[in-house]
Amino acid sequence: MKTLYKIAAAVLAFMSVTSCDEFTPVFTGKYPEPGEYEKVEMTPTHTIAELVAMYKLGKPQVIKDDIVIAGKVSTSDRTGNFYRSFYIQDETGGIEIKIGKTGLYNDYKPGQTVYVKCEGLTLGMYGYKSGNYGGSGMVQLGYEDPTGDYETSYLDVAPIIDRHIFRGEFGEPVVPQVVTESQLPGKNDTQATNRYVGSLVTLKGLRYAEEVFALLYLDSNKDTKLSSNRVFLSRDDEDEDTWTWGITTWAMSKNKYLEYLSSGVWDKAKVGNGNDQNYGTVGTNKEQMMKNASAYSVSQYFTMGNKEIQIRTSGYSRFADTEIDPEVLNGNKTIDVTGVITLYQGSIQFTLIDIADVKVN
Repeated sequence: MKTLYKIAAAVLAFMSVTSCDEFTPVFTGKYPEPGEYEKVEMTPTHTIAELVAMYKLGKPQVIKDDIVIAGKVSTSDRTGNFYRSFYIQDETGGIEIKIGKTGLYNDYKPGQTVYVKCEGLTLGMYGYKSGNYGGSGMVQLGYEDPTGDYETSYLDVAPIIDRHIFRGEFGEPVVPQVVTESQLPGKNDTQATNRYVGSLVTLKGLRYAEEVFALLYLDSNKDTKLSSNRVFLSRDDEDEDTWTWGITTWAMSKNKYLEYLSSGVWDKAKVGNGNDQNYGTVGTNKEQMMKNASAYSVSQYFTMGNKEIQIRTSGYSRFADTEIDPEVLNGNKTIDVTGVITLYQGSIQFTLIDIADVKVN
């Protein structure tokens, strides 16, 4: 069985990409230009890479200097796969701006220049893990987390947002750069050491790795850290039935989750964490899981040469239930994908903006 570090490496990452918007058809048209707003122009004092280089591992830093960064918006939350945040990027890399609002695509559209006054904001990392099987997460820009659970929290009050985030001119969308295997980040990279981290890129020739990961709960309204409330769907190399768990979609809405659950393909999956799996199986807890059904994120694993890429998709995205081409699943075809490349505990994770950004070869 694969070691448990790989399971943990995906868990929290799924929690950061869910959205509560209702489902609507995937947006495929041209974004309208923003309505009237006061266009701002500032002179950046630091590049994104220079800002990230200020971060000290494990020590979230409240920025006290008058620092300004600028970048073009590279993502959109319109399709629901980004949630309460967006990325900006300059020539040195990209960074996530954590704004605690939904529908951000109405104000921050791809190609728009955004300036950030960083004084008073917190620079922190999400997803770091120490040890041989760990590595870097993503350096983010947000507000100080009063709970101490995370290194940053959201800018979710309008006066705070207005004090730090400024919209500039609306220009051409960011052009994704084609990244080769040798240019992919290593497990200890950040935006300060690899300019593709946090940036909009295209990866070509990805081959399906016959592996998925999903974390399910018997009841998502209860403590989600309890062993008795968790089900890990992850690959066991000794049991071929577990390699994909029958999941052929990018993620799963509530309805798709119920479809998979009812089919029995997960019945033998154990309830619990690691060595604490004394709570039966999905089959013995199915009635409770059906009663408390929810949408769930999924990581579909691909390879790019010798590198592993986890394409993670929110169960609340508009394209969650889109079937992956059977010719891709059986290894006869590869895919090219465009999206944002990130790191979580040293593993490469990739987030699509729209299903139109997947091309089958």
